[in-house]
Amino acid sequence: MSTTTPAAPPVVKPPAPKTSFASRFGWPLGFLILAIVVFSFNQWILPETNGDFRTGYNNWLPMTAVNEAVIWAIFALGLNIVVGYSGLLDLGYVAFWGIGGYVAGWLMAPFANQVTPAWANLSVNIFGHPLPGQDRGIHINFWLVLIIAALVCALAGVIIGAPTLRLKSDYLALVTLGFGEILPEVFRNGEHVGPDGKWNITNGTKGITGIDQIPTGPFQLIPGVPATIGTFDLTFKFIVFAFLLAVAMFVSLRIREGRLGRAWLAIREDELAASMMGVPLMRIKLSAYAVGAAFGGIGGVCYATHVGGVLADRFNFSVSITLLAMVVLGGMGNVWGVTVGALVLAWINSTGLAQLGNVWNDATGSNVNFASHNFLIFGAVLVLFMLFRREGLIPETRTKQVLQEPERGEIESLGAEMEGTAENTAAEGTKK
Repeated sequence: MSTTTPAAPPVVKPPAPKTSFASRFGWPLGFLILAIVVFSFNQWILPETNGDFRTGYNNWLPMTAVNEAVIWAIFALGLNIVVGYSGLLDLGYVAFWGIGGYVAGWLMAPFANQVTPAWANLSVNIFGHPLPGQDRGIHINFWLVLIIAALVCALAGVIIGAPTLRLKSDYLALVTLGFGEILPEVFRNGEHVGPDGKWNITNGTKGITGIDQIPTGPFQLIPGVPATIGTFDLTFKFIVFAFLLAVAMFVSLRIREGRLGRAWLAIREDELAASMMGVPLMRIKLSAYAVGAAFGGIGGVCYATHVGGVLADRFNFSVSITLLAMVVLGGMGNVWGVTVGALVLAWINSTGLAQLGNVWNDATGSNVNFASHNFLIFGAVLVLFMLFRREGLIPETRTKQVLQEPERGEIESLGAEMEGTAENTAAEGTKK
C-alpha cells in the first residue's frame, strides 16, 4: 500500500501595507510648494507692492532670516541622525558647523595668502568665482567645497567618536561637550601657531571674510538667473539652500529605511539586544557620527556663504543647545518634525521674538526687550513640552508610543483591577 505525502500548502505572503498618496508624498509636496511660493513671492510679487506692506513684511519675514532658518534645518537634520536615530547625546555639534565654515574660508577666500609669508603670492582657482579684486588665495568651486567639507567633517566625526563612543549617556554627553568647547578655542587662538608663531590658520577673532560667490552653472541659461549668486541675491541663495535641505531630508529618509538606519534604531532602542543580534556597535555608532558630521560640514559652508565670512565667536555652546532644542521640540527621529521645529525656532530666534515683543509692548504699553530673554523663553517652552508633550510637535511613531505608555504603577494597578473584576465574576457564577 503506497502512501502519498500531502502537498504542502502554498505560502501566502501577507499583503504589503497600503499607504495613501497623501501619507507618502504629502510632506515632500508641501515643502516643495512652500519653497516655490516663498521664492516667487520674494522675487516677483513683493518688489511690486507698496512701501508700507514691503517694510512690514520684511520686518516679520526678511529673506536673510528665511535663508538662515533653512541652514539651521540642515544642521538639525544632521544632529537628528546622531540623537534621534542612534540615541547618542551630542552636546558639541557646533564643532562640525565650525569645521565646515573654516573649510569654506580656507578654500573659497583670499585668506590663504595670510597663512604664511611664503604664500603671499599664492593664487589657485579651480572653477571658483572670487569677489571682484580678490583673485589671490585659493578659490575652489562652491559645489566642490560642499563635498570636501562633508568629507573633512565626516573624518573629524570619526576621529572624535573613535575614543569616546565607548562611553554612554551622561559620560558621552560630557565628552562631546568638551570637544565642542575645545574646537572654538582653537579657532579663536589659531592666528599665531607653529614655530615662532608664523602660521595663521584661522585669523583668530578677526575671522575670514571675502567668501566666493555661488556659481549657477547651466541654470544661468534660464532668463533671469545670474551667472553667480552674490551677497545680495537672497532669493537665489534661498533656492540653493532649500535644494541642499531637500537633499539632506532625502538622505535622512532613505538611510532610515535601509540596513544602516535600522541598525541605528536598534541601538537606540536597546544597545545590548542589538549587539546580541550581531550589530557591530562601534562601527554603526561611528557611521552615525560621520553622517551627522557631514551634514554639519555642508551647513557650515552654506552659513559661511550666507554671511560672507567665518567668525570664531559664532561657534559657542549655545548653538549646540539651540540645535538640540530644535530636534527635541520638533520630534526626535522624525525628519519632518525636526525640519519644522528648526524652521520655527530659527525664525523665532532671529526676528519672530522681537516682532512679537513689539506687538505685546504696543498693546500693553510696556517696554520689555523680549529678544534679550530668548533663552528664558526657550527654557520655559522646553519645560512645558517635557511636561505635556515629550514626543515633540510631530513625533516619530515609535517614540510617541514609548513616551505615551502608562507608568509601571498604572499598569500594575490596572491589572489588579481587571484581576479583581474577573474573580468577582467567577464567584457570582459559582453562587448561581
